[in-house]
Amino acid sequence: MADQTKNPAYVDQVVLAPDVPQQPPAAAVVKEPPQAETDEESVNQKPVDKALVEEHLSKHRCDDQENVLQSGSFKEESTRVVDLLDNEKKALQQLKQLVQEALNKHEFGGQQPEVPKEDDEKESSKEEAKDEAVIDDEPPKPETVAETNDAPVKEDSINLVETEVIEDKVATAAAGSDTVEDDGAKTVEAIEESIVSVSSSSAQPAAEAEAYVESEDERKGGKVEDKVVPPEEISIWGVPLLADERSDVILLKFLRARDFKVKEAFVMLKNTILWRKEFGIDELVEQDLGDDLSKVAFMHGFDKEGHPVCYNVFGEFRNKELYQKKISDEEKRQNFLRWRIQFLEKSIRKLDFRPGGICTIVQVNDLKNSPGPAKWELRQATKQALHLLQDNYPEFVARQVFINVPWWYLAVNKMISPFLTQRTKSKFVFAGPSKSADTLFRYITAEQVPVKYGGLSKGSEFATTETVTEITVKPAAKHTVEFPVTEVDRFSLVSSFGQWDPMYNAWGFGLLVQACLVRWEVRVIGWGVSYGAEFVPSGENSYAVIIQKARKVAASTEEPVVCDNFKVGEAGKVVLTIHNPSSKKKKLLYRFKSHPTTSH
Repeated sequence: MADQTKNPAYVDQVVLAPDVPQQPPAAAVVKEPPQAETDEESVNQKPVDKALVEEHLSKHRCDDQENVLQSGSFKEESTRVVDLLDNEKKALQQLKQLVQEALNKHEFGGQQPEVPKEDDEKESSKEEAKDEAVIDDEPPKPETVAETNDAPVKEDSINLVETEVIEDKVATAAAGSDTVEDDGAKTVEAIEESIVSVSSSSAQPAAEAEAYVESEDERKGGKVEDKVVPPEEISIWGVPLLADERSDVILLKFLRARDFKVKEAFVMLKNTILWRKEFGIDELVEQDLGDDLSKVAFMHGFDKEGHPVCYNVFGEFRNKELYQKKISDEEKRQNFLRWRIQFLEKSIRKLDFRPGGICTIVQVNDLKNSPGPAKWELRQATKQALHLLQDNYPEFVARQVFINVPWWYLAVNKMISPFLTQRTKSKFVFAGPSKSADTLFRYITAEQVPVKYGGLSKGSEFATTETVTEITVKPAAKHTVEFPVTEVDRFSLVSSFGQWDPMYNAWGFGLLVQACLVRWEVRVIGWGVSYGAEFVPSGENSYAVIIQKARKVAASTEEPVVCDNFKVGEAGKVVLTIHNPSSKKKKLLYRFKSHPTTSH
């Protein structure tokens, strides 16, 4: 989806040609919907687009529909830490440190736990008790100090009180000295005692206040240590961050999307987590949004490497009723976007995020009958999905396969290709209508490909695990396919029974014999060939049995897959004959199975 800054989102969406060029991911978490184009802008753009397309018309209209343009050479990197390069391991460790710091500080949008009410009540009662204790311990203030002053006694104020008291004592002593000169020594002693007593009494509150401050700091320090806020717990796609080894696989996706630039990867991760919370992803996954769009996008089967395959069918929007119902205005496009995100989320949560597991998806984008760039509403819906997916779902696509690609899409792709990164282009595969099935078979086995795309996967008696054989039928040639039948090599008596036949007034006897039922499925891509089937027994005195006379199967047949069966009572083989009268090679697909049965 987003590997580098200029990489277009290649997860879970089909990007129409005019919208393919990648724009740098925005730093903001929430993306505003694109502004509607004015009529003047639309008029100005259309002639330019048409001119560019017409320039490539003669080059690509015929050739590109017959060829697969790109090979999809992208090779998926390992998700095991031991397989990483040294600089990649270092980047992973640095990112994990940043994530841990963010979790500790609750930077991903989590709320810090509230202090219990009991602790609040205890804290407030302790504060009140402490305040009362401080008030009771304070010495009586001199009358010269205003009683309304609640501020703590400053050192300058204490000195001022001391001076006034000492002066009063001295004045009293001096008056007494006029009458009693003999008591001079006592007067001096009294003055000294007064000074000492006043100094000690005034210093006592300051010492107590200082001691209280120290004990308060100790008490607060102890409380801070006791009430350490636990780290934030964050999960993304069902994987808790930094909880186990699966988290490394998630972080590697963000690192690879930003070319192992740690700070950029961290910003992307943080923005993704914040966006998921604001968008309400966890709640969205549980909502029922209906199944009206089940044919627009669906998961079906796996590729040859085990990746789940997602099919995007944009031709469904040719249905005017569906188009008007789902994307004709902004509100409907937002609902379509929510459905698309929900579909992707459910698909991702089925992936295996363990190291070495399958944690990416293969996208098959069917452009047959696609409305094209003329549909402004569809373009807007695609743009909105593109921005969200490229910024919040990095490295979730192993390959992007575009099938039934029209000529105009190939022409425009040629023009925008220089603006795409090599990593992005290595994941893209394009095929015209005549090569779509062959292209799919390069990456997905025929038993896993839906019937509508040339495969044999459908709701039948054959499972997707039963292998399909692929053969190329040469031009102007016949090809035969043989199914050996070895389960039955003779009539074997299972049981005998007798009953009275009133018509013949006699007993009738019968045998239950062991037989074999052979079933097969056969398909020729594009048909336009003749098909026939017969059973050839291995016994010398037995005769061949025609199962299906040779008949021509047209290319436009409504029965793309021939399903047939034949009950065999002796050893032999079923022979299918395919005659290709055309001058082109044909792809033949078939599979068969047999199981014992009984017959009278």
